[in-house]
Amino acid sequence: MDLQALKFFQAVAKLGSISKAAKEMNYAQSNLTARIQQLESDLQTKLFYRHNRGTTLTDKGKALLSYTDEIFQLLDEVRNVMSDDQTPKGPLLIGSMETTAAVRLPILLSKFHREYPTVDLTLKTGPTEQNVQDVLQYELDGAFVAGPIEHPELTYKTVIEEELVLITDTLHHSLSSIKEIQNRTILVFRHGCSYRARFEEWLHHEGVFPERIMEFGTLDGIIGCVSAGLGISLLPRSVVEKHVKDNLLIQHSIPNKFGKVKTIFIYRKDKYMSNSLREFVKMLSNEMTLVKNEH
Repeated sequence: MDLQALKFFQAVAKLGSISKAAKEMNYAQSNLTARIQQLESDLQTKLFYRHNRGTTLTDKGKALLSYTDEIFQLLDEVRNVMSDDQTPKGPLLIGSMETTAAVRLPILLSKFHREYPTVDLTLKTGPTEQNVQDVLQYELDGAFVAGPIEHPELTYKTVIEEELVLITDTLHHSLSSIKEIQNRTILVFRHGCSYRARFEEWLHHEGVFPERIMEFGTLDGIIGCVSAGLGISLLPRSVVEKHVKDNLLIQHSIPNKFGKVKTIFIYRKDKYMSNSLREFVKMLSNEMTLVKNEH
């Protein structure tokens, strides 16, 4: 099968337009169209529905796209294996929840960068759900997410167990009941955040249904707005303890059923494990062992 034609097909499928794909690949639109038509002829099936807004994959086209992504991923893996001289180097893409990136990772990432300066380490923050999907789609080499995560294509290492606490502004010196915050605005990360899911699960369990939920893109945004009295939130104790000591926030314990969550590092089982990722996982394991011993 013509790999170049598959590359064209993949571009059209993901961009939803032959003209956009031709522009991105710097290829004549007429030639790209001809290669797609030849691919359809070779496979004896229709891969796209053409319409005024561009193209849409047929069911057979969706199936081919899945195989195409896997084919090119395997080819990249072959290149990596063939060029691997056992020296950690090149790109390493790591995902993380923003809370973990803010508190748990700076020392680890700094140490890894010092020991392996030829590794081009990139950190991408996002909610657990997005990070899991990005690892599954080979867009991240690994990610720090909230557990448990059970998936046949993933393996993981437990990093630490976090304690979640309810945070309020300093007017709430104590809470005798969660129902006291019935009318408060809930400040959370976007959907896919495990802490948000845990917060909503707890509130629903208690029969509390907030009138308003505000989504934020940053940890600093949530903490700042809670401190200013805009609403309340649920975050790891390790993230907010400095703000509590500075009398900017008050933290309130919640039931253990909802207040304990493990942070884990996930990566694919079937993906070739580069030396960069192998050394990262090894360093992570060593650092976590030190933390446990200190406690």
